[in-house]
Amino acid sequence: MTFTHRPVDPVGDLDLLHAWVTAPRATFWGMTTYTREEVGEVYAYLDGLTTHHAYLVHRDGRAVAIFQTYDPAHDPMGESYDVQEGDLGCHLFVGPADVPEPGFTGRLTSYLLGVVLADPAVRRIVAEPDVANARSIARAERTGLTKGAVVELADKTAQLAFVTREQLTSPPAGGGVRG
Repeated sequence: MTFTHRPVDPVGDLDLLHAWVTAPRATFWGMTTYTREEVGEVYAYLDGLTTHHAYLVHRDGRAVAIFQTYDPAHDPMGESYDVQEGDLGCHLFVGPADVPEPGFTGRLTSYLLGVVLADPAVRRIVAEPDVANARSIARAERTGLTKGAVVELADKTAQLAFVTREQLTSPPAGGGVRG
């Protein structure tokens, strides 16, 4: 199994993006009512920013996820906590699977952590899943993120979660592997 990623092409990937983010299972992504054009506008806007990035992740050549990163200092979310130098916000949307595969999201997350940590400027990863998204919060905790405050954002009540580079690169207690 080989993962790769590339920047989202707001035009070329639009059909796939629209199908994924407007599906009922994408409720927490916040775009289920968006038209094709509105989804295109969102990703074109992100594509024009230097502080926010959207990637399409592939496994063995097949699109499997949308991964977004952002600088919290340049995002409204950053107003909800004490942003530190080296913070990087992350969002992950796992695309629909034909057949659920146990352990897949853990392997995908491990790949993406490697991508993020390849940038030496990243000192801490920040996530803010919707408090009602128990699966996302559980995944963050299994990955090693620690819950912070619950905050009110413009579009949701979010559970802040953080993990430092050192926490991710140090062996976990008990010698197990995160993921």
